Amino acid sequence: MIFKGLDHDRLSSANEAPSELRLGLIALAILAVFGLFILRLFQLQILEGADLADRSLRNSVRTVRLEAPRGDIVDREGRVLATSRPAFRVQVIANDLRDGDATLSVLGELLGRDSTEIEKQVGRPTGRRRFQPVVVEGDLGYEARARIEAHRYALPGVVTDMVPRRDYVERQSAAHLLGTIGQIDAQQLGQAAFSGYRAGDVIGKYGLEFGLESHLRGRTGGRNLVVDVAGQEIDVIEEVAPVPGGRLVLTLDLDLQRAAEEAFRAKGPGEAERMGALVAIDPRNGDVLAMVSRPAYDPNLFAGGIDASAWASLTGDAWHPLRNRAISGQYPPGSTYKPFVALAALSEGKIDAETTVFCPGYYRLGRRVYRCWKRSGHGEVNLAAALRDSCDVFFYRVGVELGVDTIASFARRFGLGARTGVSLQGEAAGLVPTRAWKERVRGESWIKGETVSAAIGQGYDLVTPIQLANAYAALAHGGERFPPRLVQRLESWDGEVVADNPTGESEQAGVDPAFLDQVREGLIAVVEGTPGMPGTEQSPPTRPVQGTGARARVTGLSVAGKTGTSQVVRLDVVESMGDQEIPIRYRDHALFAAYAPVEAPEIAVAVVVEHAGQGGGTVAAPIAREVIAKWFEKKRARELEAEREGVGQQAADRSVSESEGR
Repeated sequence: MIFKGLDHDRLSSANEAPSELRLGLIALAILAVFGLFILRLFQLQILEGADLADRSLRNSVRTVRLEAPRGDIVDREGRVLATSRPAFRVQVIANDLRDGDATLSVLGELLGRDSTEIEKQVGRPTGRRRFQPVVVEGDLGYEARARIEAHRYALPGVVTDMVPRRDYVERQSAAHLLGTIGQIDAQQLGQAAFSGYRAGDVIGKYGLEFGLESHLRGRTGGRNLVVDVAGQEIDVIEEVAPVPGGRLVLTLDLDLQRAAEEAFRAKGPGEAERMGALVAIDPRNGDVLAMVSRPAYDPNLFAGGIDASAWASLTGDAWHPLRNRAISGQYPPGSTYKPFVALAALSEGKIDAETTVFCPGYYRLGRRVYRCWKRSGHGEVNLAAALRDSCDVFFYRVGVELGVDTIASFARRFGLGARTGVSLQGEAAGLVPTRAWKERVRGESWIKGETVSAAIGQGYDLVTPIQLANAYAALAHGGERFPPRLVQRLESWDGEVVADNPTGESEQAGVDPAFLDQVREGLIAVVEGTPGMPGTEQSPPTRPVQGTGARARVTGLSVAGKTGTSQVVRLDVVESMGDQEIPIRYRDHALFAAYAPVEAPEIAVAVVVEHAGQGGGTVAAPIAREVIAKWFEKKRARELEAEREGVGQQAADRSVSESEGR
């Protein structure tokens, strides 16, 4: 046999040795694998257990905050000025990114942006911040939105949602009054007034958005979502709907606001938009009907977070478009100040309606000569003619007799030199100088020559447009002055009245009505024109004379007002230059203040056109005319509508009566 003679025991031992070795190696491999399992289990359960448990929970259930729309802001007729619209937002949750570089690169292509810019926005958050979404786009257009939605399931960590975004429907219109919104800052988060806010919340920053933040804000809601490991939504567990913010009904009239802003716009090729401010007030209750500040800005720039270039453009503009000139611009009132000087002179017995002053074109005080704006002079003028023609010499003489303290006292009775209390931050106080003021602030004594300047609204005198409008409203309303009111009432989001904002308590100037009538006669003459100086038995009255404010006339309506021109620099700085050679910054401001109708005033308007280089009658009066004309055009339209409705109702009543008779 072929196997005969083999040692079977030795053969068996040789075969068993490799098997034992293999078994030992297998056992070691099994032990090593189990050891690795145990080590990994120790790492997952002991070392990283808490973090992974939190991560697991957040990967399965995610809480999403639902922002509340801010309340609408509407004009007195319910037309929307500011509202909220849906905006498509893109966010990145760092914890859910699987391949961050690749995902953000693709996201950048879809958004048409540099991916490195998005990477900077997202950063490399740690801890709980990994689970917090970072907004990379706050308001996507339709095309970009479609691209994102088409690829969203291939972009783990990228989340999209709809959020309310502020929309200022009229763009720049009433921008300074409405204000702006923005993210709450760290300093505000530390204040008790903002205890319910958190980082990233949007709040009002300026204007009514700031002043009525608590009413406009609304109440946030929330939604608990089930999400998969890629961060995609699977189901909604529960949801608490947000409550929209309250509605704000203003005293503003949108038609008047538009008319005023249109009047400031350039009228011809190459002409720049006028700078300055306008305020229109109802003298009967202090309602602000229009408020304009130019140049302006579009508050929509701030709605989603203003970008650096837009912010730099606004803040770097030499003409300060963010500044609300209507309440914070301070200007010498010029000749619009003269009615208050006239009231002081009448009340103190320095003049009466028939007192005359001869104007040769200048006034001499000591060795100094003060010119009238009309170099040839106005001749013999009484109070009405002095106001109509804006004769400086008449008021130089009257002012010196009164003294600066008496002038200041009467100006302050009409609210000049003090904040009106309008519900907007940043209101300036203006300045009505006195002897005590100069000694306290400048450490110098008052000199008589400064009274000459003060008597025509120059020198240290400063007023804001809202002060001037309110002062003329008081002139129109028998010396009664109301605090300006911007808000009629507060409503809930569904229209229920939450709170009325009643007319504020008025103050009386305490001026004899007869003196007010005499001054108002002169203000009527400024616009409507009057006969010249009264005649005598020896000389008949002169022919009718046109006033300096004739361009404010409105057909079929009686208007009273006063023009003004205020110097920006001393006359000797520019008198050697031609009109076109004077730098814009050195050109005079043009002012006009008015009210109408004379018989029963319903509207008072103050206009300041900065650096116009022309008189108030030429530049500012036509702007006021547009606003006044629009107000009464609307009134006539309402009356005609009421008449038509009345006629229709009468016809319906007759028809019913005839039917019953049959």
